[in-house]
Amino acid sequence: MVLDAMQNDPQGELRQAALLLLAEKDAGRKAEAVRRLSECGAPRLDSEALLQPAGAIPGQPERPLLVSPREVKKRAMHTVEGRAALIHALVHIEFNAINLALDAIWRFPGMPEAYYSDWLRVAGEEALHFSLLSNHLKGMGYAYGDFVAHNGLWEMVEKTRGDPLARMALVPRTLEARGLDVVPAMRARLLQAGDVRAAEILDIILHDEIGHVAIGNRWYNYLCRERGIDPIVTHALLATEYGVPPLRGPYNFSARRAAGFCEAELSELAGRGACAMNMAQSDTI
Repeated sequence: MVLDAMQNDPQGELRQAALLLLAEKDAGRKAEAVRRLSECGAPRLDSEALLQPAGAIPGQPERPLLVSPREVKKRAMHTVEGRAALIHALVHIEFNAINLALDAIWRFPGMPEAYYSDWLRVAGEEALHFSLLSNHLKGMGYAYGDFVAHNGLWEMVEKTRGDPLARMALVPRTLEARGLDVVPAMRARLLQAGDVRAAEILDIILHDEIGHVAIGNRWYNYLCRERGIDPIVTHALLATEYGVPPLRGPYNFSARRAAGFCEAELSELAGRGACAMNMAQSDTI
């Protein structure tokens, strides 16, 4: 029904279209429609409209069952089931990433037009990632929903729904940026296990995610300048206020640099990494 409403109004407004797609429950149909919307170009934009969802968002399929992160079991990579469980976790992350990009479009009025174009591009690329991983999972004999999943990324989207500054600070440039750090090691594990196609997909994802984190950085710094506040100090305050767990290395400094993190932030991360290493070494003495 959500997609039918969009088809009945093909020249509809972008933020309203994003809200309709956010409410769509079928993951495959959502991904396909988001890619179409992104590829066809944005319909007209009313950046000042105050919108309200007609029902619960985001639209979620009946499966996977959502549990706490502690209940998501780690499986051995040398088994097909173990690799499928990892791919399934990535599919779920990309599904949530589609939703957070759509939410960034509809939820925050009054931003420059380029902000909405940026997040429409992100939504389209996340939908592509979802489709690539979902199809690969099917080729392994499994489907999205066959394993349990957790909703940690969306929980932070909910927490930051009242302020675009907090959203940009803590979702794209904190939680999503963590993907820049972990994808290379994950890719290596999959390649070692013989899953060449999964490694190829992760190459695409890492390339695109650098751009997505850069968009988060761009609009975070824009909002900091607009409010006359220091980006580094503000980020630390927001991380504490919203209960973001401390970041732990290793860090992908080249990817973070390409995504627009300043040298002061990277130096701070490097210092944390050295401190953590020293603590680990002291524990063994």
